[in-house]
Amino acid sequence: MEVKIGVADTARELVLNSSLTPDEVEALVADALKSSTGQLVLTDDKGRRYVVPSARVAYVEIGSADVRKVGFAP
Repeated sequence: MEVKIGVADTARELVLNSSLTPDEVEALVADALKSSTGQLVLTDDKGRRYVVPSARVAYVEIGSADVRKVGFAP
């Protein structure tokens, strides 16, 4: 599943693929946003950790993984 995290005052967003369900990601985000001094910590499919201070989270987009197509379409 693809997760996009918008960070305040940053032009780019963090994009990661996670094996978590949308409900699990939503719960992690909700817990992190309860406190302005908390941190949102997510781990991607390759084991990399993303840590964002909750005060800097602008938005979180939770969606399905984009299946990449190989080849050319006529």
